Amino acid sequence: MEIELSNRTEVLVRFNETDPLGIVWHGHYIRYFEDGREAFGMMHGLGYLDVYKHGYVIPVVNVQCDFKRPLRYGDRVIVETKYIPCEAAKMKFSYQLFNAANGELVATGSSVQVFLDKEGSVLQLSNPRFFEDWKEKHVLI
Repeated sequence: MEIELSNRTEVLVRFNETDPLGIVWHGHYIRYFEDGREAFGMMHGLGYLDVYKHGYVIPVVNVQCDFKRPLRYGDRVIVETKYIPCEAAKMKFSYQLFNAANGELVATGSSVQVFLDKEGSVLQLSNPRFFEDWKEKHVLI
């Protein structure tokens, strides 16, 4: 049986993330996903530096975002990040972004990251041992 691993973090919409109308530029939603992944990693012991110290990097190879409602300068966005278990040598996450003031869903999305060696040249076809150990500790009961 799998445990659902997730994290919720809050991000302030900054002035430089908006267009002249004060609406968040669409590319920054992907940045909020990144904020969510970093908060998830810090909470669950799977941060980028944790991965790197084991000899790997995990670049994003796919990201998807569905926009529901706009965010504006000064809003606070709640980023809910969920780890999606899979057998392949990759990490998958889903995201929901909420306006903190009213709870409205503003965007949903997902991302996929793969394991490469530190030089970024050799793709791992099986899960690194440290990641298997992490999954046993955090995901499987």
